[in-house]
Amino acid sequence: MKEKPAANPKVSERELNEIRVLIEQRSGIQFDESRERFFSTRVLEHLRERGYADATAFFRRIASSNAEYDSLLERLLTQETSFFRYPAVYEALVRRILPDMHARKFWEKDRTLRIWSAGCATGEEPYSIAIAIADALDFAEAWNIEILATDISHRALKHGERGVYTRRGLANLTPEQIKTHFAVDAHHYKVRPRVRRWVTFSLMNLAQATYVGRMDCIFCMNVLIYFSDEQRIAVLQRMYDSLEPGGYLFLGHSESVASASLKFESILHGDCILYRKPGAAVEAPSVAGARS
Repeated sequence: MKEKPAANPKVSERELNEIRVLIEQRSGIQFDESRERFFSTRVLEHLRERGYADATAFFRRIASSNAEYDSLLERLLTQETSFFRYPAVYEALVRRILPDMHARKFWEKDRTLRIWSAGCATGEEPYSIAIAIADALDFAEAWNIEILATDISHRALKHGERGVYTRRGLANLTPEQIKTHFAVDAHHYKVRPRVRRWVTFSLMNLAQATYVGRMDCIFCMNVLIYFSDEQRIAVLQRMYDSLEPGGYLFLGHSESVASASLKFESILHGDCILYRKPGAAVEAPSVAGARS
């Protein structure tokens, strides 16, 4: 049970550190000195909202209750997001990656395109990927398109599975994209089945090794910043191993593969850096691929 609401809960540095260590042990997520103020502020907000007078009872609670622990973690990991938040990334997807994949895979028997959105939050990123593919790839219906959307937050995944958003989150979409890919109900916008069926949401902690199959492209935007150097390298290695030869990796602007001894090729496309796993020759498209 929650305790009576407290107007001003107190948390010592020692208690903050205990919470920080527990999170790193259970989830592999690290809140280092660069996020000290953010961490303490969010913890205090959470205690105040949940009605705890101090951190002692709260720590016992999160150590014994998965639901209470998940609730705190969701508050700490919540980030503002929107559709097509980083336009340069989707420009690279449409102009570079889709033509490449079309040229290499269109004549394959199963004609499969697999993309992983790691740290998908409430679903805007995987749905943006799906919309970009639907708009740009000729004969999209002839492809077996699979977009795996994973996150550590139960609440975020449920939101993504519902596929319902407000108009504010769609600010980067054109009126035509909204009309084509969303059904409007009052002030809410629901992703239409055509792109919704390509996306599968799944609970996943990236700090734990999980088999996801082979991927053509991985989006891991602003996720690695939450891990220690050791965990970061381990995650990058697993993603490298998951990529098909010639597959691509997207990272956030402040992230890179420099700390990992991996053979990625760095490619600058406009304002976006993408990383390509060697091994597959890139040919000019022999038929209509991604639209220009």
